[in-house]
Amino acid sequence: MLQLLLALLLLVPQANSIHAFKVKDADGKTIDFSAFKGKKILIVNTASECGYTPQYEALQELYIKYRHKLVVIAFPANNFGGQEPGTNAEIKAFCSKNYQVTFPVASKISVKGDDMAPLFKWLTSQSNPDFAGDINWNFEKFLLDENGKLIHRYRSKVKPLDPVITNAL
Repeated sequence: MLQLLLALLLLVPQANSIHAFKVKDADGKTIDFSAFKGKKILIVNTASECGYTPQYEALQELYIKYRHKLVVIAFPANNFGGQEPGTNAEIKAFCSKNYQVTFPVASKISVKGDDMAPLFKWLTSQSNPDFAGDINWNFEKFLLDENGKLIHRYRSKVKPLDPVITNAL
C-alpha cells in the first residue's frame, strides 16, 4: 500500500503553483514560470494542422492587448490526430509567418498519455470551477492567476477573445 501511495505521488509533481516549473521554448531556452509572478498566464496546447489553428491570431491579439498583465504560452503537441507533426523550428516559423506570433512558444511536448509532460500532469490535476481531467483536443486553455494558481480551464471551442476569458483577466 505504501509503495502504491509513493508511486501515485511521483505521477503528479507536488508544486504549489506554476511558478515552480521550468520548460524549454522552441529555441531550447528556458522558460522559468517564476519570472511571471504578478501576471496571469494563459497556457494553450496547440497544433499547426488543426481546425482550431486560426485561434493563434486571436491569441496574439489577446497577448498584445493584455500584455501588461497576461502572458500567453503555446505548447505544441502532437497528441490529437497527428496535427502537429513539425519540428520545433518548423512550428515556430509557422506561427511567426502565418499568425505573427510574438508570445512564447514552448518546445513540442506531450499533453496526454504515458509520456505527458510534468507541467500538464500538474495542470490537469488542479481543482478549478470548470472541469478537471484529461485534455480532450488541441487548443484547450488553462488560465492561472498572478500567484500561479489555476483559476479556469476552457475547452477548444472557447475562443481566446471570448468574454469568459477576457472578463477573467
